[in-house]
Amino acid sequence: MATMPVDRSPDSTLALLRAGYRFIGERCERYGSDVFQTRILLAPTICLRGRSAAELFYDTERFDRATAMPLRVQRTLTGRGGVQGLDGAEHTDRKAMFMSIMTPTAIERLGQLFDREWQNRLAAWEGAGPVRLYDELGRLLTRVVFDWAGLPLPASQVERRAVDLHAMIEAPAVVGPRHWRGRLARNRAERWLGAIIERTRTGTAPAPPGSPLAVIAEHRDGRGNLLPRRIAAVELLNVLRPVVAVDQYIAFAALALHDHPAWRDRVRHDDQVTEAFVQEVRRYYPFFPTAAARVRRSFDWRGHHFPRGRRVLLDLYGTNHDRTLWPEPELFRPERFAGRRVDPFELVPQGGGNHWAGHRCAGEWITIDLMKRAVTNLTTTMRYDVPAQNLALDLHRMPALPRLGLTLSNIRRTA
Repeated sequence: MATMPVDRSPDSTLALLRAGYRFIGERCERYGSDVFQTRILLAPTICLRGRSAAELFYDTERFDRATAMPLRVQRTLTGRGGVQGLDGAEHTDRKAMFMSIMTPTAIERLGQLFDREWQNRLAAWEGAGPVRLYDELGRLLTRVVFDWAGLPLPASQVERRAVDLHAMIEAPAVVGPRHWRGRLARNRAERWLGAIIERTRTGTAPAPPGSPLAVIAEHRDGRGNLLPRRIAAVELLNVLRPVVAVDQYIAFAALALHDHPAWRDRVRHDDQVTEAFVQEVRRYYPFFPTAAARVRRSFDWRGHHFPRGRRVLLDLYGTNHDRTLWPEPELFRPERFAGRRVDPFELVPQGGGNHWAGHRCAGEWITIDLMKRAVTNLTTTMRYDVPAQNLALDLHRMPALPRLGLTLSNIRRTA
């Protein structure tokens, strides 16, 4: 039986918050192992990285999710009772509900709304002085996804909803006021959406047929019951919030176009090149740092013992930068995806494994489509300057973004 390395600290919670995305990877390098033990929030935790680790982690016979995610994450990011924390038949049923929303027609409609809104905002950006792209994207995506979901927002509500969704996204990995803002934002949103769900069900405010609002409000579980009102609100947020979070990836794509300007011409009129560029953005830049599971029953893997009930963290960022999978992972090289089939356990920015049966993000295709559309808009429908600013990414901060959200200036429409 191999000895699993043990982190020296009696509890690594503060070290995790300080190290951010590099926490697991740095320790894997230190111990010369892709698996080690530590304590997070005083609980014994096994940390993993790499393709084989991802394949193990998404084995539903060995792991479950029901109690794996810390409460601070559930109370801010994912919601309590949402699909991310389900297992077995209940997860299969709930995931099928989400996948029924992700049809090619629905994704195309969302993309069309996105392109239209981009053009609307471009008219406002012209001559408006410096624009913080990340902030603008948050508002743009909020307006678009609410419309697509069957919840069109009055202009007066867009800013408030965008701020609340961002607060939820940023809250899990911080302490103090930012964390509490995220919890309050989730509570507000769940109450508001719960009331809308109720009005949809009673017919006082019918939802557009086939919209995410209609699908979730009308969904019945394996026993024929409607989802409880609060759970339905949680799952509706699990459609809205992740789409708004794509603003991070679009900001990263704009940053990559700035740092690697030769790619601007390559992506303009070649969809396959754009796809490779977008996939490299997803691999290279930091999104969500880890995923959590809990050992369903004791087993041994590669000589290491995984006791029943032990929490396990998979390093998503570290797996996307594993040099055994990605030669020179510290370099931005979209050509690595040219003609390459994306392995479901190698590229895991939004989880690994199977979309239908596992816990891989149901909206991954939406992410890719919106990123490709954004890259096309950034390179073909507009021109702009990037004024001097600090564009460094702080990997100690989650989520990691340029401090000024990538500021653009002198924006003008192409002829």
